[in-house]
Amino acid sequence: MKLNRLAAGLVLGLGMACAAFAQTAMKISISTAQNSHQGVAIDTFAKEVAARTNGRYKIETFYNGSLGGERESIEAVQLGTQELAFSSTGPVPNFVPETKILDVPFLFRDKAHARAVLDGPIGQDLLTKFDAKGFKALAWGENGFRHMTNSKRDVKAPEDLKGLKMRTMENPVHIAAYKGLGIITTPMAFPEVFTALQQGTVDGQENPLSVIMSAKFSQVQKHLSLTGHVYSPCIFLMNKAAFDKLSAADKTAFLEAAKVAVKANRDRVDQDDANGVKELRAQGMTVIENVDKAKFVSALAPVNAEFEKQFGKANIDKIRNFQ
Repeated sequence: MKLNRLAAGLVLGLGMACAAFAQTAMKISISTAQNSHQGVAIDTFAKEVAARTNGRYKIETFYNGSLGGERESIEAVQLGTQELAFSSTGPVPNFVPETKILDVPFLFRDKAHARAVLDGPIGQDLLTKFDAKGFKALAWGENGFRHMTNSKRDVKAPEDLKGLKMRTMENPVHIAAYKGLGIITTPMAFPEVFTALQQGTVDGQENPLSVIMSAKFSQVQKHLSLTGHVYSPCIFLMNKAAFDKLSAADKTAFLEAAKVAVKANRDRVDQDDANGVKELRAQGMTVIENVDKAKFVSALAPVNAEFEKQFGKANIDKIRNFQ
C-alpha cells in the first residue's frame, strides 16, 4: 500500500511539475530573412515574451516566407491557423481598408515624422480598426522608405520609369500611384520576387534599403534610385481570439514585448539606412542619390487628387502636418 501511495504521490508531483512548466507554443512569421530588420523584430519579440511570461509562452519564429507570403500569413492569423505575423502593410488594406491612407506617396517627411504619427493618436486609432476583422494589432513597426531598383537603366526622374515592368506589393494605393508614373505594375508576393527579377519576368522592384540588402537584390539588379517615394510601416498582428484568451498580465506582456521589438526593428532600419548605399555600391549597384523628388510629386498630382477624394484632403493633411 505504501508503495502504491508513493507511486501515486510521484505521479501527482510530476503532473503538478508539468503543469507548472506547461508551455504554449505560438508561431510568428516574416517574408524576409532572419538577418534583417524584420528578423530582429520577431527574434526580439520571442525573447521578450518568453522572459515576461516566465517561459510559459514560446514564440516559434519562421523566416523567408516559409509559412507563405505576407498576405497568406495575415490570412492565417485572421483564421487562427497561425497565431502571429509581422508584416509590412503592403497587403494590409485588403483586410483593414482604413490603413490605405498610410500608403499615399510622399505622405511623410522623414522617419521621425512617420514614427510620431504611428505612435501617436492617429496610428493608435488605426490599430483599433483591426479588432473587428479578427486581429489584435499589437504595435506598428517599420519597413522603411521605399526606393526603386531595376535592371535596365538609371532612374533620375519620373520619365525614366515609363515602360519599366515593376513588381509591386499587393496594395491598391501603390498600384494606382505607380501606374500614374508610367510603370507597368506586376503585383506579386515577396517570396517570388528574387526569381522573377533573376528570370527577367519583371525589370525591377521597390523596397526599403533594409529589404534590398537582406534579399540580396544586388545580385539581380544593377540600378538603385533613392526615390523614398513611400514610407512603409510594418505591424505586429495577432489572432484576436488567441489574444483574448490571455490573462490580463499576459496581454500586457505581449504588448510590452512588441514595443521592445519595435525599437530593435527601427534601430536596425536606421543602421541599414546609414550603411546601405556604401554596401550596395560595393556589391556593384549604381546608386542615384540625388533624385528630384519634386518632379515625382508633380507627376503624381492627378493620382494624389484622386487620393484626396478617396481619403479626404483633411485626413491626408492631418498626417502631413502632424508635429
